Amino acid sequence: MSKTVYLGITGDIIHPGIINIINEGAKLGELTIGLLTDSAIVNHKRLPYLTYDQRKTVVENIKGVARVVPQEDWSYVPNLKKYKPDYIIHGDDWKSNYLNHIRDEVFEVMKEWGGQVVEIPYTQGINSSALADNASSIGTTPDVRRATLRRLIAAKKIVRIMEAHSGLSGLIVENAEVEKEDGIHRFDGMWSSSLTDSTSKGKPDIEAVDLTTRMHSLTDILECTTKPIIYDGDTGDIPEHFVFTVRTLERNGVSAVIIEDKKGLKKNSLFGTEAKQVLATEEEFCEKIAAGKKAQVTKDFMIIARIEEIIAGYSVDEAIKKAFAAVRAGADGVMIHSKDKSGMDIKEFCQKFRAEYKNIPIVLVPTTYNQFTEDELASWGANIIIYANHMLRASYPAMVKCAETILKAERSLEVNDICMPIKQILELIPGTK
Repeated sequence: MSKTVYLGITGDIIHPGIINIINEGAKLGELTIGLLTDSAIVNHKRLPYLTYDQRKTVVENIKGVARVVPQEDWSYVPNLKKYKPDYIIHGDDWKSNYLNHIRDEVFEVMKEWGGQVVEIPYTQGINSSALADNASSIGTTPDVRRATLRRLIAAKKIVRIMEAHSGLSGLIVENAEVEKEDGIHRFDGMWSSSLTDSTSKGKPDIEAVDLTTRMHSLTDILECTTKPIIYDGDTGDIPEHFVFTVRTLERNGVSAVIIEDKKGLKKNSLFGTEAKQVLATEEEFCEKIAAGKKAQVTKDFMIIARIEEIIAGYSVDEAIKKAFAAVRAGADGVMIHSKDKSGMDIKEFCQKFRAEYKNIPIVLVPTTYNQFTEDELASWGANIIIYANHMLRASYPAMVKCAETILKAERSLEVNDICMPIKQILELIPGTK
């Protein structure tokens, strides 16, 4: 009887080192590939460029592969216990890299049925992480970028979105990462905010700025980044104009637009009752959503309904009623907003919404109730967290401090410590080095 062999891979970039391990595994017996799913990968590495089904098609057609099964955990242990292979094969580089604790788990579990761990010498000159970095420098396409948000929602407990208002701020969001015990933490995408876009231009946040003008800033971000973008569509204007917005954003590779259930000239809700606006009726709002959904060409693009009832002083139940109507009209998700620092109205909304809709994404913008962690918000039922204006807010005091310090000192020496070397900034920009 043929021996069984197990090999776990991501399968996003098939390089000679992977082919070598597959060949060595096939020599030992019937080779099963445990292909890591998006959700198994995404908290430890970037979301794969190819979908699971695309990667599976590639891997199952490699000579020597007997079958491909999903590996839904970063750890090999659940699949090893399920299939109990005679051998597990792996490159020996995991002895000294971030997978060393996974290696220890594998040796321990294979002892349970007398299985053997076979370590193949690392193929010199191949660095899969560097290959991935090089691939990301090439960029993306509108189709790939647009589809990524839905993949992230399906793969991650929380999709983390940061505001970007320029190409440079987009590059910071694109590249920022912090290593923590549970993996690498990154921002999953960007929020193109009408507030920060207009403010960065020194203009008021009103809906007098047309899509063509805002597309200039959006294009700056699109041209130098690869992560998905959620676009702040304000009220969406009249249905006929919203149809144009949907088609333009979708064509350019934007993943989603969020529109709010208000009507009339926009005024920012931060300025209290004097800026209070009239909410659209349920029928008016749903007509706009339905028109947008009918206009879109792909299944990837998302229209998300921003529910403003709580901000406007209405009850959570009235907000729920409007949200349910929006979903029935075709909305792909809902955003709920509140200025209550306790966050309890948001929690109540999430729980009531989840009682009816288990899988429709909920978007939260925890600017006022920022005492809650992403895990806590996820426990309420949230899927997407937007940090809506922090890049702009952080840049303003830094620039003011720099300007005032130079004025006081009458030279720039004193600001050296608060200014990043220009070379370091330029290195963020693709094609500079």
